[in-house]
Amino acid sequence: MPRKNATPDIFDQWAGAAPAPAPQQPDAADAAQAAPSTEPTPANTELAHATPLALRRAVQELLKNGLLEQSAKPQLFRQIANDTARINAQLEPFDLQVRVDDVRGLAFVLVAPDYYGEAEDEDEWTHPLVRRQRLTLEQSLLLAILRREFLQREQESGLGVPVQLAVDGLLPQLEIYLGATGSDMQERKRLGTLLESLRGHGVVSEVDAQESITIRPMIVHLANPQNLQALLQHLQALAQGDTAAASPQSSAP
Repeated sequence: MPRKNATPDIFDQWAGAAPAPAPQQPDAADAAQAAPSTEPTPANTELAHATPLALRRAVQELLKNGLLEQSAKPQLFRQIANDTARINAQLEPFDLQVRVDDVRGLAFVLVAPDYYGEAEDEDEWTHPLVRRQRLTLEQSLLLAILRREFLQREQESGLGVPVQLAVDGLLPQLEIYLGATGSDMQERKRLGTLLESLRGHGVVSEVDAQESITIRPMIVHLANPQNLQALLQHLQALAQGDTAAASPQSSAP
């Protein structure tokens, strides 16, 4: 058993006599380093102004195909419709614009009206980021026929209703302008080739199992009145040329 009133051990005396260490005060440099910074850093500034991920995906999808339909991808379309001004500001250095047809549920890219190419000849003009695809006379005629059908169905059924058309119904209309070849197989093949070429412009779907196509709303903007007027003038010039060639030349007295 321990003895009462025992002399404290020398180590206990030293421990009792030693003062408790004072808490160390951090210097100003350490305090400034530990405190959270409220100053905006370049990284924070870039993150604050970065384009949201959903909007970036919508713009990428739009630029990939040149157009975006609400019926196919409604969420991406809504992103573009809500931030059209922001997208146009980002595309302004490229001389491109986004136009939204909210009534028909369509967004598409077009070249800015004030863009001028470097080529002196207007026929050689091409935007560096847009591939220009010329339409032949037969393609332009079919495009005009399809646009007329699309607008007529819109008046009958209302805007936003898918417009489907049987391929056989286009054959007689095309023969009015191009004439009959005398072979049903050749005429149908010609029409199929024309429809496939226009499908690349986003105005028609591919022919389905019921031998029908869907006319897409982009046809309203691709075959606009200005383009159709140019087509009419071209046809009138061709007709006048054929008339002049067919008429006998008057001989000099």
